[in-house]
Amino acid sequence: MKILVGVKRVVDHNVKVRVKADGSAVDLDNLKMAINPFDEIAVEAAVRLKEAGIASEVVVVSIGPEKAQDTLRQALAMGADRAILVPYAGLSEPLAVAKTLKALVAKEAAQLVMLGKQAIDDDCNQTGQMLAALLDWPQGTFASELKVADGQVEVVREIDGGLETIALALPAVVSVDLRLNEPRFASLPSIMKAKKKPLEQVTAEELGVDLSPRLELLSAVEPPVRQAGGVLVATAAELVAKLKTEAAVL
Repeated sequence: MKILVGVKRVVDHNVKVRVKADGSAVDLDNLKMAINPFDEIAVEAAVRLKEAGIASEVVVVSIGPEKAQDTLRQALAMGADRAILVPYAGLSEPLAVAKTLKALVAKEAAQLVMLGKQAIDDDCNQTGQMLAALLDWPQGTFASELKVADGQVEVVREIDGGLETIALALPAVVSVDLRLNEPRFASLPSIMKAKKKPLEQVTAEELGVDLSPRLELLSAVEPPVRQAGGVLVATAAELVAKLKTEAAVL
């Protein structure tokens, strides 16, 4: 079984995001970029399936600028076998990504597609669902547990009332949640080996996909600064007085 994993290059989750002075977009200059955390969990899950002898090959895919090769190399260092970059300098939208992945599924003859449930930059949470609809494949979203056996994928997913377990017939699309696993740390030897693994570039034109945006970003605004949420008091008597006179709750 071949697994295709989608990964996205995003601002590192530890970095404070800034908005450009003109409010036109998020300022990405000189910011540390990394693999989307949810996608990293998907890569880890796919690699574990390969290590268990369930999958024969793990192929990671990214749609983005040339610098996204670093993101793909990180996934290769985690244990993926090959990488494919679809060069695109603009902002990738979920529908365009889903159409691109559909074309690559046909090209690679993949039987399982794994994605993070959402990207932390746009929080759309749409690509997996759109891809499943385009492929007409069963889908398991928000996977917190995953088992593959006998031509089926068993997914435990988190819902409002607790946990739901579903069985999907392969081929299928699965999007993963944070609690599925803890991604491994890529060792220095693995990073060196990743530099020699195949990284192919395939244009959107070759795949017959139009990546042109359908949405227009009108403006970007930073959230308002939070005001102080509490007041320190010296004594219990002062606290009671403030509750009576200022808060008027006593």
